[in-house]
Amino acid sequence: MTTRTISPARRLRGTISVPGDKSVSHRAAMLNALASGEAAVHNFLPGDDCMSTLAVLRQLGADWSLDGATLRVRGAGLRGLREADGVLDCGNSGTTMRLMCGVLAGYDVHSVLTGDASLRTRPMARVAEPLRQMGARIDGRDGGRLAPVSVRGGALRGIRYAMPVASAQVKSAVLLAGLYAEGETIVEEPAPARDHTERMLAAMGAHVRREGAAVSIRPAAALSPLSMRVPNDISAAAFWIVAGLAHPDAEITLTGVGINPTRTGLIDALRAMGGDISTGEERTVGGEPVADIVVRSSRLEGVVVAGDTVARMIDEAPALAVAAARAAGTTEVRDAGELRVKESDRIATTASQLQALGVRVEERDNGMAIEGGAIGGGAVRSFGDHRLAMALAVAALCGTGDVRIDGAEAVSVSYPAFWDDLERLRA
Repeated sequence: MTTRTISPARRLRGTISVPGDKSVSHRAAMLNALASGEAAVHNFLPGDDCMSTLAVLRQLGADWSLDGATLRVRGAGLRGLREADGVLDCGNSGTTMRLMCGVLAGYDVHSVLTGDASLRTRPMARVAEPLRQMGARIDGRDGGRLAPVSVRGGALRGIRYAMPVASAQVKSAVLLAGLYAEGETIVEEPAPARDHTERMLAAMGAHVRREGAAVSIRPAAALSPLSMRVPNDISAAAFWIVAGLAHPDAEITLTGVGINPTRTGLIDALRAMGGDISTGEERTVGGEPVADIVVRSSRLEGVVVAGDTVARMIDEAPALAVAAARAAGTTEVRDAGELRVKESDRIATTASQLQALGVRVEERDNGMAIEGGAIGGGAVRSFGDHRLAMALAVAALCGTGDVRIDGAEAVSVSYPAFWDDLERLRA
């Protein structure tokens, strides 16, 4: 376990290019592995989670090479993957496990997917249930609720599935299975979840259609390869956005950040709090909207964050909590029960670790209430959660005392250069 001690910053200045989007990188690798032809994916994120996806694809017979941040994939075709001769290790990546369950549901082969200790505690029934309805045979520990998960697919039928909780991973798994199913597959969303899978599938020639809160797909004969540049990850940029707003002497520019509207809940919440956030150079990259973002020190006010806004910033909740700790008044986060089943229980861990730094936080079943004020120093830990580790580092930059973070190595899951960029901003 790696420990880092972060001292408060006197000022924060600089321009940062955060890594490529993790969600888009996963999908670019998976879908191009199913395409007929070759594709080059630039600005691919070579973090631990995405490397887990690549390792699983290689076990299934996909051919790829990675040179720095450029991934080249020679697609096997929609039905060209083969049965693996061993267990598929998804590491810490829920995206890898859940989306690959959807792909493998379309194959009449036997697959077993597992992961690290953290991933083996995360709920898989939410994916298993709709895939079973489509005809796949799925089992696992605790009645199929937990990994390791076994999948025997083939002979799928389309269904209409109303998701009980907004989840891009569940939606994506069902849509990917729908590529192989007889008839139309329809997924109804209770709130907007990120739509990278639908955008990419449509660009590759799949029959994808959206009507209101429902997304439908029909089986495909083939997918065309999609060469693209992955936008910079707004979930990684979130920490510097909060640092720039919450620190009393800061101005930070973030270049080429994806601003897909299903991912901008944090920006909306921070603007409602009074955050000085401006966007420029808006353009489209690989079918995704992208912009440069500039943030400056702001007087933040507590607000209530709930509903669709939470669904569109579920990965950024720890960063928002740090902004709330520096705001005037109380910020309430509601409708965030999904945080309980992320890499850690992010409600419990975010609350407890901010409390360790002197912040008043009330933990609630589906969220938390954070009373703004000063952030002090102290000893905290990441619980192996990359986003919590980064949020605590930002809290230290904006605080009044040194913060020792145990488990600092967790950032490598999504942002291997995080500590270097932190030092660059404070230099």
